[in-house]
Amino acid sequence: MGWWGEMMRGRWWQWGLWAMTVGVVAFYLRQIWETRLGIFVARKRFDAAETLPTPLPHVTIIVPARNERRNIRRCVASLLGQDYPHFDVIVVDDGSTDGTSTILAQMRHDPQGDRLTVIPAGPLPAGWAGKPHALAVGAAAVAKTTGQNGHAEHWLLFTDADTVHRPGALRWAVMHGKAMGGDLISLLSRQQFVEPWGHIIMPIVMMGITAQYPPAQVANPERHVAIANGQYLLISQAMYNQIGGYASPALRSTVLDDRDLAYAVKAQGGCVALLDGRDQVSVCMYRSLDEAWRGWGKNAYAGSRGGPLVFAGMALGLPIGTIVPFLVLLVGLLLRRRSWIVAGGLQVAAILGYRWLLDTNLDQSPAWGLTHPVGGAVIAALLGQVACRQLTGKGVEWSGRSYQVAQRIPTADGLNATEKPAS
Repeated sequence: MGWWGEMMRGRWWQWGLWAMTVGVVAFYLRQIWETRLGIFVARKRFDAAETLPTPLPHVTIIVPARNERRNIRRCVASLLGQDYPHFDVIVVDDGSTDGTSTILAQMRHDPQGDRLTVIPAGPLPAGWAGKPHALAVGAAAVAKTTGQNGHAEHWLLFTDADTVHRPGALRWAVMHGKAMGGDLISLLSRQQFVEPWGHIIMPIVMMGITAQYPPAQVANPERHVAIANGQYLLISQAMYNQIGGYASPALRSTVLDDRDLAYAVKAQGGCVALLDGRDQVSVCMYRSLDEAWRGWGKNAYAGSRGGPLVFAGMALGLPIGTIVPFLVLLVGLLLRRRSWIVAGGLQVAAILGYRWLLDTNLDQSPAWGLTHPVGGAVIAALLGQVACRQLTGKGVEWSGRSYQVAQRIPTADGLNATEKPAS
């Protein structure tokens, strides 16, 4: 029987089974710890946050919009309905061809429409990604009028066109963010799913984010690890100018405008405040598996910390941590192998314990935890496709544009690589 027979007679496979069990259980216990810590940090409250700070800063809300006919009216209406006293809204139309500009023109005549300004993004310059360029155009328009509103302090809120904001969201963010001394305040949004794939995929994505960006390191000002939610980025204009804004070489070509902005702020000694804003902002990111596939594919490779080898390890390790435990338990039950049942049972129990915590915080039933291997299989396939596209030079596609992406490795001084120009 050769080496295989020797291994089986020596029971080496049992050592492998229990080594995998220890590794999988340890991973999910760590995920439970990090997730609970992240929840605690994001939900932390301050007594000073009960009232608005004085004097109040003026806030300019900047919304990049590219073919957002489905979302733009709902988003902008919610922004114009903010109960914060000093704000205006700029929508940067990034070459929309689906009627977005027509809807925005109509909204100029709505109540509070005098707060709304619509400007074109213009042609995309070489070396830029689409969203950073649109955000930079909006911020540049603000810079021309800063000081004309009579407010000494000015803040910028970058938010996505698929978000919906409660009337008190901006007031809440300013109160709590200022109480924390934040230079960049980012709210975690309530995720809304309109089809089953969102419930299946999002927990796997969240697991990957927590594993690569541990909340303890993100919250530690002495650690360079940083992350933010691009659906809600509230930054002081002073800090935005200090880091060079989205026009800086480090940010203009990024496809991860939120994470890289957070890295830039932290590298300059600024405070990044990541808050639980699910009662303030909601978002429906994707409405089909195809949209989710393209959206998360854009982020998967560029957002991986540690370079190509770590990305490869993640792509290989994901099936081991999401699919194999269920297979081990199933095979053990079918073959009545006690060791397999115990090993698989321990692994699945750790997974379902983690999923209970995660699913309840995503406002979905813990029963979705049973789809864990399905979600793992989908994301593993996605990682494989992203790797193939990178190796063949095809890059990633988003909003009708193609990007050849290089991983940016975080350092204490910022990011050491940049994406190649868009095509």
